[in-house]
Amino acid sequence: MEPLDPARTDAYLRRLGVARPARPTAGSLRELHLGHLRAVPFENLSIHLGEDLVLTRDAVFDKIVTAGRGGICYELNAGFAELLGALGHRVELLQARVYGKDGALGVPYDHLALRVDGRWLADVGFGDHTAYPLDLDEPGEQRDPAGVFLVRPAPDADADGDLEVLHDGVPVYRLETRPRALADFLTGAWWHCTSPESGFTKGPVCSRLTADGGRITLRDHTLITTAADGDRTEEELATEDEVRAAYRTWFGIVLDRLPVPLHPRP
Repeated sequence: MEPLDPARTDAYLRRLGVARPARPTAGSLRELHLGHLRAVPFENLSIHLGEDLVLTRDAVFDKIVTAGRGGICYELNAGFAELLGALGHRVELLQARVYGKDGALGVPYDHLALRVDGRWLADVGFGDHTAYPLDLDEPGEQRDPAGVFLVRPAPDADADGDLEVLHDGVPVYRLETRPRALADFLTGAWWHCTSPESGFTKGPVCSRLTADGGRITLRDHTLITTAADGDRTEEELATEDEVRAAYRTWFGIVLDRLPVPLHPRP
């Protein structure tokens, strides 16, 4: 597949508020990663607006850049992969299974993450996760504004097997090292968009990193502000107009109707 053309690459960079790097480096990758997390929200609104989730390069670009929206992991990391490829990075799509609160792994192709230049684990589609890429060559702990991370071989993996990503000592997801194609994730995306067992179908959520290292999240009608030090406040929005205004003010998303939970929580 041909990389993004220069005009679309520049449009994507404007969306992130990041200047075009002179060349692909670890430093420029860090800047792009942080810029994506600040500018492009993690959001599952399409599921609750009756919109199709289309995993093609054009559809992802149009949603993130042209429409000024966000998306879930398959969209956000697929879009970021295209941008990085256009800027000269070597990017591979990796599949992961996310650990639930009960310690059980999710479905196959539960999550899409990126291996960049054979070394860096980039992930702009996991919500509250790393601000910067993780170094896959680092066997020890890695400190990030979001906490302490560790990438280690999965307990039952062979020499070329799966990796586990831990956040503050807790396993987050199990990552395969074999590169995949975007089409491989269609079944996982379909499950997350339709299954009553998927957390994504239980209600709308929209969240992004803020410039001061905190996070702003709108979950249904609740606006959640989390400071960089972890201090958290919640505000219940009383009217539909207030909810639409919050989407517009905090995420740049203009809605003519509110998303309705596909499979509401009991």
